[in-house]
Amino acid sequence: MSDVARLAGVSIKTVSRVVNDEPAVHPDTAERVMAAIEQLGFRRNLGARNLRRGSTTGTIGLIVEDVGNPFYSELNRAVERIATSFGRQVLTGSSEENSDRERELVLEFCSRRVDGILVVPAGMQHGYLVPEMRAGTPVVFLDRPAGDIVADTVLVDNIGGTVEAVAQLVKHGHRRIAFLADSPDIFTAGERLRGFREGCVRNGIPYDESLVMMRTPTAESVGDAVRRLLTGPNPATAVIAGNNRVAVHLLRALAHADRRPAMISFDDFELADLLDPPVSVIAHDVSALGRAAAELLFARVQGDQSAPRKVVLPVHLVARGSGEVAPS
Repeated sequence: MSDVARLAGVSIKTVSRVVNDEPAVHPDTAERVMAAIEQLGFRRNLGARNLRRGSTTGTIGLIVEDVGNPFYSELNRAVERIATSFGRQVLTGSSEENSDRERELVLEFCSRRVDGILVVPAGMQHGYLVPEMRAGTPVVFLDRPAGDIVADTVLVDNIGGTVEAVAQLVKHGHRRIAFLADSPDIFTAGERLRGFREGCVRNGIPYDESLVMMRTPTAESVGDAVRRLLTGPNPATAVIAGNNRVAVHLLRALAHADRRPAMISFDDFELADLLDPPVSVIAHDVSALGRAAAELLFARVQGDQSAPRKVVLPVHLVARGSGEVAPS
């Protein structure tokens, strides 16, 4: 502002009045100031201005696993829409499923004085957040709960969804059902495995550990699992994919297979309805997940002091054909 004032030949106070659209500035003076601003590339530091006024910084933080995953892209968009309605911007970072990276991002956002934090946790230890929460920074966990603190949480019905997937496959004659999912250390993967086990019990089929793969999904790991599960004297006739990434790797591994098993994916994904046959999914509204978490966060920002809440959103089966194929 000093540079702008010097170039325009006015006081710093006059520059302040112009950039804040205050009255009582002569149009010629305002024009000189705006020309100086344009020439120097001056931009207001909104964070400093808001802190000086004792108001908010106008931002919230969002930490997800991977912004490149379409699931988290949709989640981010939903959060942004709610944030915009509250006059806030969203700072987003990817933890890459690394708890140290998660902690680094959260504390970095807190050091920037964000008004609140939304976290898809990568780890199970969140005691580092207690000082920030006591200092007044609200925190909401989404898709997965916090590990060792009590905080607001928004989840989906992971167990119920997988139970429904098993029931659908059994209904169409399958008894040898494989389950491929992410690492069991991840909350959603562990809960969906629980749902798979429960679904087997409820529907009167044996739970067979040899038909389960719980690993970080890669083309190689899923390809190996497909070769192991679909060969031999008693192969699987159906597969449940534990998330959208597993489903994509699974479809690629099956692209040239002689025999294609029935398939249901937990999480919908792009073009799933255009494949042959279209992929049946356990779907949930990702936008609703983001909206619910963001709305809960802004309720806290605005002073809600009620006890921490746990919200569980429903899922539903979308039967498109791949999960309705009878055993060959």
